[in-house]
Order: sequence, then C-alpha cells, then structure tokens
Amino acid sequence: MGNIISSFLSSESIGSALSFVAGEAENIWGLQGNLDALQTEFDKLIQAKDDLLNEVNLAEQQPRTRRTYQVKGWLQRVQLMGTKVTTLQATRAQEIDRLCLGGFCSKDLISSYRFGRRVVELKKEVIDLKNERGDIVDIYEMVPEDPAVELPVERTVVGQESILDQVWRCITEKENNVGIIGLYGRGGVGKTTLLKQVNNHFRCRQHNFDVVIWVVVSRELKLQQIQHDIGERIGLLSDKEWQSKSVKQKALDISNNLSQKKFVLLLDDIWQPIDLTEVGVPLQSLNVESKIVFTTRSLDVCGQMRADKGIEVSTLTHGQAWKLFQEEVGTSVLGSHPDIPKLAETLAKECRGLPLALKTIGRAMASRRNREQWQHAINVLRTSASKFPGMEENVFSRLKFSYDCLPRDELRSCLLYCCLFPEDFRIPKRELINYWISEGFSDGFGDGYTIVGDLVSACLLEEEDDNYLKMHDVIRDMALWIACKIRKKEENFLVRAGVGITKAPKIEEWEGVKRVSLTDNKIESLSEIPNCPHLQTLFLDRNCIMEITDGFFELMRSLRVLSLSQNSLTELPSGISSLVSLQHLDVSYTDIRGLPHELKALLNLRYLNLERTYHLSRFPPELISSFSKLEVLRMLESGADSTAEQGSVLSEDAEPLMKELLCLKLLNLISFSLYSSRGVRNFLKFPKLLRITQALSISDCEIPLLNVSHLAYMEHLKDLFIDNSNLEELKTDCTGEVQKVLQCGFRSLHLASITFCSRVKDLTWLAFAPNLKIIVIMHCDDLEEIISVEKLNELSDIMGELNFFAKLELLDLYHAESLKSIYQGAVPLPQLKEIRVTQCPKLKTLPLNSSSTKQRYIVISGGKDWWEELQWEDQATQNAFSTCFVPSR
Repeated sequence: MGNIISSFLSSESIGSALSFVAGEAENIWGLQGNLDALQTEFDKLIQAKDDLLNEVNLAEQQPRTRRTYQVKGWLQRVQLMGTKVTTLQATRAQEIDRLCLGGFCSKDLISSYRFGRRVVELKKEVIDLKNERGDIVDIYEMVPEDPAVELPVERTVVGQESILDQVWRCITEKENNVGIIGLYGRGGVGKTTLLKQVNNHFRCRQHNFDVVIWVVVSRELKLQQIQHDIGERIGLLSDKEWQSKSVKQKALDISNNLSQKKFVLLLDDIWQPIDLTEVGVPLQSLNVESKIVFTTRSLDVCGQMRADKGIEVSTLTHGQAWKLFQEEVGTSVLGSHPDIPKLAETLAKECRGLPLALKTIGRAMASRRNREQWQHAINVLRTSASKFPGMEENVFSRLKFSYDCLPRDELRSCLLYCCLFPEDFRIPKRELINYWISEGFSDGFGDGYTIVGDLVSACLLEEEDDNYLKMHDVIRDMALWIACKIRKKEENFLVRAGVGITKAPKIEEWEGVKRVSLTDNKIESLSEIPNCPHLQTLFLDRNCIMEITDGFFELMRSLRVLSLSQNSLTELPSGISSLVSLQHLDVSYTDIRGLPHELKALLNLRYLNLERTYHLSRFPPELISSFSKLEVLRMLESGADSTAEQGSVLSEDAEPLMKELLCLKLLNLISFSLYSSRGVRNFLKFPKLLRITQALSISDCEIPLLNVSHLAYMEHLKDLFIDNSNLEELKTDCTGEVQKVLQCGFRSLHLASITFCSRVKDLTWLAFAPNLKIIVIMHCDDLEEIISVEKLNELSDIMGELNFFAKLELLDLYHAESLKSIYQGAVPLPQLKEIRVTQCPKLKTLPLNSSSTKQRYIVISGGKDWWEELQWEDQATQNAFSTCFVPSR
C-alpha cells in the first residue's frame, strides 16, 4: 500500500498535475487577452468574407453564373460564427468584473473557468474557419438554363382558369396523345394572356421538358425571324456563322438540336398556317415527347396547322364579365355612390363579355365617382363607342387586325355590311347573302356561304344555328368605326339602327353616304328628298312608315338594295321608277294593295320579296315578266286576304301569273301560295315552277286526295304549309315514283305545318322527309296517328329503312282531339329539343325510350293532367324524362 502511494506522489506526477492546473488557470487569469485575441481573429475572418463576397458579386454580374455551394456553405458558417462571437462578447464586461486579485482569481471560479475555456475554443474555431477560405478554389459556376423564361403577364382572366388547366393537362398527360394544340378566338378575348400563363407554369409546376420556346409570329409571317427566336432560345446564336446560314441550313440545325430534347414550342398570334418542317421543328417528336401550342384568331388555321385539339377561347359569361369589371374598377369607386354598382353592371353588359373591352372600359372608369359620369359613359358606349376613352387605341385598333388580315376586299366589305343590322340582331344567312349578291360582293349562294364560313372562322361573326348569324356588339362597334371614320371616303355609313328614332336623319347627313340603315325604329313618314347619288344600300325596314313622298328616291340612281319590309305602307311611290340600278327590293309584311306600273323601269331587279303582303291583289299586266333579270321571287301568303276581290291576280287559278313566271329564264327560286283547287292543279302542271319552289302554302282548297308523286319535282322545297283544306290523304303509289320522292322530293324539307285539315287520318308521308326539323299540327280533328306502322310496312319492300325524325327539333301538336299515336314504338330523336302537346286527350304515349334522345335534355310541355296520365315504355324511360315536363301556360 505504501509503495502504491509513493508511486502516485512521484516527482513526475506532481509536475504534470501542476502543469495542468497552471494551464487551466490561464483560462481565468488570461481571459482579457484571450477575448482581445478572439476579436482580432474574428475581424480577420470578416475581412476574408468581404473579399470573397466582392469576387462572387463581380462574377455573378455575368449571365447565367452563380456562387458555388462551397461558397454558400462557408458564408453561412461565417454568419453563424458572427452570431456566436457577438453573443459571447456581449457578456465580456460582466465576466471581467468577476475577476479579483489582479485578475489571477475569480469570485466564481467555476463560472469564470468555463467562460474562459469557451473563449479559447471559439478563437480556435474562428482561426480554422478563416483557414478554410484557402481551400475554396471555384467561387462560381455556370447556371443550368431554366426550361422556360418567365414572361410578364397579367393574372389569368376571370373564367378562363379552366381553359388553362385543360391546356396544361394536354401538355403534361402522356396518355392523351395530343401533339399540337390550337387556341382560337376573336381578338381581345385573352389568348395571349393564356399562352403566357402556360409558359410561366413551366417555372413553377412539375414537368419533364427540357426547354420551352416562346415565339411571337404576328401578321406578317417571317420564317427567318421564327428561326432566329428558336435558335436564340436553344443556344444556336452563340455560333457567329449561324446567322449567315440559309433557311434550309438553319432548319437542319434546329431539327438536330430539338430532336435531342423534350421541347414545348409556344407560337403566339398565328394569322396563316406555318410549315413547321420548313422552320426545322421535328414533328416526329410530337405527341408524347414534345408539344406545340399556338394561338390564332382563325378556326381554319387550327385545321391547316393540323391541330390534334382545338380549344376555343370564348367571351365571358355575364357573371364572369361582371367579376372582371369589378376588379378593374375597384371597390372604392363602386362603393362611392349607391347608384354606381347598377350603372357599372349595365356598362359591363355593353362589353358583351370581351375581356379587352372590359379591362379598357373598367380602367377608364376607375376614378369616376359621380353617377352622372357613369350614365354619360353608358350613353357614349351605346351611341358612339369609338368616342369612349381608350376604345380606339386599345380595343378597335387591335380588333382591326382581324379585319385587315381578311384575304380579299369582298370579305372586308361583307363584314362591314353586317353592322347595318341592329345590336344583338339575329341575321338570317340567306337574306344576308342575297344582299351581298345584289351588292356585287358574292357571285352566288355557294360563294356566299363560303364567305360566311370565312368570317365565322376568323371569329368576326358567330353562327347561332344553320340559319342565323350574330355579330358581337364590340365587333359591330369596330366595324362602324372603320366604315364611318377609317374608311369614310370609300364606305361612309349612316347607321341609326334600333335606336328608337321617330324621324329620319336630316337630309344634310345623307350627303356623300354610301349605305344607310334606319332599320328597327319608329319613323312614320319620309317627306324630305335627300341628295345622295352614291347611295347603294337603304334599310328602312321595321318602322311605322305610312307615307313616302314621290320624289324621295329621285336622287338615288345608284341604289342597289332597298328594304321597306314591315312597314305600314299601302302603296309604293311612283318615284320608285328612278331606281334604275335597283337589284334588291323587299316590301314584305307591308299593307300594299298593288304594284305600280312604274316598277317596270327596274330593269336590273334580281330579287323581289312580296311575302306576307296580305292585301296585295293588283299587278299591272306583264309586270312580273318584264323583270328579265329576276332570280328570286318570294310571294308566300301574298294576297291571302284579297283572294275574294274581283280581279285579284292570285284568285281563282292564278294561271296568268304562273305563265309570266315561266317567261323568266333566270328565275331560280320562288315561294308561292295557292288559294284554290284549280290553282293547285295548274301549279302541278308546271315542273319548272315545282323545281324552283322553296316554300309552298296551300290553303282553302278542296283537294281530298293529293298524290305525293306530284311533289317529287320539288327537290328544293324547304317549308310546306297546308291550311284549311279538306285534305284526307297524301297518296303514295307503290311505283318508281316513290323512289324518286325519296331521292329528291322532300329531302330539303325542314318545316311541315298542317293546320285546320279536319279530315286527314294520318301523315305517314312525313317519313319521306328525313331532314325535317319542325312539325306543326293544329286543329286536325280526325287525325289518329302521325306515322302509320301499317302503311310503312306496305312500302317497306320499296323504301328500305327510313330514318325519319332523325333531325327533328320541335314537334308541336295542338288541338288534335282524335290523335292516339305519334308512332307505335320508340324512335331515335338525337336532335329533339321540345315536344308541345295541347288539347290532345287521347295521346297517351310518346315515341320515346330511355335512349331516344341520347341523354340530351329536352322540354315536354303540356297539361298537368295529361302528363300524369302519360304511359311510358318502362320505368327507365319514365325516369329519363321525369325532369323534362314544363306545364303549358
């Protein structure tokens, strides 16, 4: 035991212990010096950091460079070290105050020892961190290029978020097999904004594409500029020799580069198709690997660019438009007066959902806090939209690009012509084309429908259905601006359509005008004589005109189109003979009782509309046959109220008039009404008249039996009216004539109206009209069934399978007391919109099953009791149509 103790107390052990104690004691008595040394080393570290930052900042001024992760990490550690040193130095004074005996001892030995030890350790960490700076060789690196360059863009237009999501899914979902996507719509609807949003999605959303390329194409197609933009994006411009290469050489370089990448090419504002292979885009890479998205104002361009998917960017709904308008105006302005919100909503409606107009007008009103200012703005926009602040430069000038890019002057003139109609007017296609033909814009109906298609494709007109067009109000305002201001010398329109005026504009306003539209007003007389020798179009229809002074037309010798339809005129002024250039005359729906002899002067007349002139009875002899250039004559229901008058042209057999029509070699379309059995028999004797009849009305006739084969020649018959006749049956012979009927007769029939024919038992012949859209049956007391299965079976060997009612949209049944069946069984009705049943008590079934309308919603209107007693094929059918009933008023 003593030996052990003596070994511990050896001189060597005692020396080591004293040395350890002295070293640890230095943490106390050397504290102040160590704190100074720590600060000195830390200052050196900060100097090293500042030197490095200067180098890094200078390097990062170069494009596509960034500091290395090693630099980032060292700078972060220096920042952390600064926090530690600052925290420790903050307690320096407190720790120095604890020392005593000249700094060799402490009032709290343990605390001072620990603090001193921490100072020494931290000084070593600072020195080590400063030395690490020498190990940093690369202070910056080249940055990998982002797939897309972010573009400045407004927020997505309200209501178009779903389109953006749809486009994004088409791009990113591999299974959709869509390679080319076309966004089309009229100017100002937000296509470019959407495409920019698509571009920016590649900056913030997950995808697997290597590069996104943005190219603005614009009106004048320049392949070299497109190649330049693509080449710049994919790094080809770094080769100085590339700029001097030919289009073909550049295309090869672009193709080789993009073939190695998954790319997205965004092409904004295409006006004509682009040959992408000529640009160098490798189309074989599309679908799964790469994508192309473009915007255009033309639906045709979508087809010509072979887009796998075309997405229309349409105008906003009222709710969406109102929300966007509120955002642009601001809540403070909307709340500044209790009347302003309602006025603002009215103003928003005037924009008809066009985002460009909503933004322009909303921003213009964002400082208007007076209700009178808002009312004035509404008045200006309704009467002269071009005077509204910002409309010309921000809206019309941009929309005008679509007008300018129409390929022919005739197309531009046809578009401007549409602004002669009132706002929101449903423009009948055939009527419009007839105007165009008379004006010389179109060669015929085929060409006219092509023009309609071109304007619809350019998103400048809208198709409501097969028969009607509409012109968006802002497009109409733009067209008026062009016609009345930009092209005033060539066009010069005077338009007061649908504004409620009671007097015609002052005659000074007519001077130098080429087209005048006063349609849809409350004008009662035209007593002044305007001087307008260049006037070519005059719309006076849908007014209250009772009198026109004889000299009114004297100074209009260039007039080609005159519409007086839907007025209270009882006679035409003799001065109408001055219109020697007139080609189109419409006096339909007027009260005229005769046509003046002076009309014979209208040698160029090609279109004459006398429809629904119910009191018309007198024609001068050989008047109609004098119109040697006449192509279209409409006389449906002309003279309907005057057939009993002695000397009426349309009474009795009407044969003299028919013979005059046969003299007109260019006549190719008529609508006609027959008011006697002799007239029907005479009409059926003239195959030429049958062939050119588009609408036929037979009324007040004693014709119990009419052979369908007689109507086989009527290949252009579109509307057929049979009224107040004792017709019992339209006979169908089982001969070759039936085949002729099926092949030509009734193929064009769209409307069949059978009214007050009390003896007819069935209307099976309607099965011969596969394109029927509307059937109206009223007051047919003995009618038991519409399509007889028994009669169809009799003809089945000859006819084969008939797909009747395939195009039917409306079936209107009124007061058919004996009607039991429309058809025994269910038939497909894929286009059906509505069935109306009124006072048909024996009709207990409809020709429907659960799949008849292909799950389209239809309306079935009738009495509540009738609906409740209706019998269904099965429960599934009843369930399918249970929500379709609307009680009759």
